[in-house]
Amino acid sequence: MKYVFTFLLTFFVISAFAQQPEPARKRLIQFSGIITDVDSNRVVPYVTVTNMNTREQRSANYKGYFSFVAHPGDTIDYTAVGFTKAQVIIPEDLKEEKYTALVKMKAEIIYLPTVRVYPWATVEEFTKDFLSMKIADDDVEIARKNLSSKSIGGMMVTLPRDAGEISGLNWRLNHDRALNKNMVQTNPLLNPFAWGKLMQQIFSGDKTRKEDEN
Repeated sequence: MKYVFTFLLTFFVISAFAQQPEPARKRLIQFSGIITDVDSNRVVPYVTVTNMNTREQRSANYKGYFSFVAHPGDTIDYTAVGFTKAQVIIPEDLKEEKYTALVKMKAEIIYLPTVRVYPWATVEEFTKDFLSMKIADDDVEIARKNLSSKSIGGMMVTLPRDAGEISGLNWRLNHDRALNKNMVQTNPLLNPFAWGKLMQQIFSGDKTRKEDEN
C-alpha cells in the first residue's frame, strides 16, 4: 500500500509540472548606433554601453560606433568621462530584427574648488622671505621720484620728440623762411663799396697816428 501511494504522488507531481506552460522567450534583435556630441555633432569614442536588463557591458569603438544583440524593451545606458549619462530604451513593438539609434551625449562641466599653491614649505621659510622682502613704493613715493630733477633730466635726454613738438618746430622754420625769402645775404669780400670803406678807414687811421706823433 505504501508503494502504491508513493507511485501515485510521484505521478501527480510529474503531471502538474508537465501541465505548466513554458515561459515565452524574448526574441533577439541586432542593436546598432553611433554616439555623438549634442553640441558639436562630433563622435564620442570609447563610450561604455551597459544593458541594464542583462547587466552586460560593451564599449563603442574610436568612431563612436556600437553593435550588439539585445531584446526589445531593454534599457541601455551610455557613460563616458566628461559627459552626462544618456539612456535609450529599445521599443518593444519592433517589426524587424534590427534597430538603429543615434545617441546624443552632452558634455559635462565640472567646477573644481580653487587650489592655492604656496612656495614655502614651512613657516620658518615664510618668515625669512617676508622679513627680507622689499616693500614696494606707494603712489606718493612713485610720484615724487617721477617728478625729481634727475628723472626729468633723464627723460629730456632719452625721450624722442613727439608729433606736436616736431610739427611746431617745422612751422617755425617755415615761418622764418617766408619772412627772409626776399633778403639775399651777400659776401662782403665781393662788395667794392665795402673795400672802399675799408681803405678809407685805413687811411684815416694813418693820418690820426701822424698827428699824434707831431
